Amino acid sequence: MNVQLGGRTALVTGSTGGIGVGIARALVRAGATVVVSGRHEQRGADVVAELTAEGGQATFVRADLADGEAAVRALADQARDAVGGRLDVLVNNAAMLIDPEATPDVPAPLITSALHVNVTAPFLLTGILAPQMAERGWGAVVNIGSINGLVGMSHSALYSATKAALHSLTKSWAAEFAATGVRVNTVAPGPTATSHNLAREQLLAPIIARIPSGQMSTIDDVGAAVAFLASDAATNIHGATLTIDGGFAIV
Repeated sequence: MNVQLGGRTALVTGSTGGIGVGIARALVRAGATVVVSGRHEQRGADVVAELTAEGGQATFVRADLADGEAAVRALADQARDAVGGRLDVLVNNAAMLIDPEATPDVPAPLITSALHVNVTAPFLLTGILAPQMAERGWGAVVNIGSINGLVGMSHSALYSATKAALHSLTKSWAAEFAATGVRVNTVAPGPTATSHNLAREQLLAPIIARIPSGQMSTIDDVGAAVAFLASDAATNIHGATLTIDGGFAIV
């Protein structure tokens, strides 16, 4: 399938590393101008340099979504300005990764922080940008969920709850915005070969052993799924969850 995003603009949160890099890369290769965003200036510069070296159009806007509502709103404004005043695609990828921990041992401040970064920030960004897309009659929001939001995972209650919330928001936003020309969908990765996961591959070994395909996904696998859902190739797909997990969630 030839996915085309020429002339479109996109904001990818949390795209200075991991899955976010694969998403930004896929969108740029499809022709989109991409705003790379994250907390680290140098990592952002490195990602932009990689994307532009391939002939793509990308820029960096620093944002730490843990800093509260003002930071989220500033990101929306700065990202929109960086690409000429219009954002066509929003990818809610940034998330606080949480190491496995028994529910009684999860500190209350961590619950608050995780809910803000993983749920509140996407909620605010979508609330700001989706209506602007609706005014133009075209837009795509892709939420990056997780198989943790689909299946029960021991010692992952907090992270799983935040991803399940994002899956639910996808359905609600699809129902809210579909008639305006704005499509909202979810990509739910399973175990993915990011540097973070590869560094703890032994810890993930029991999960990886359950993958029917026998292998973790790559960040480019996830990126390709996002680019598809952001493009006109997915023109009548609303509220869907596309799992990129080697079949993990079905067994």
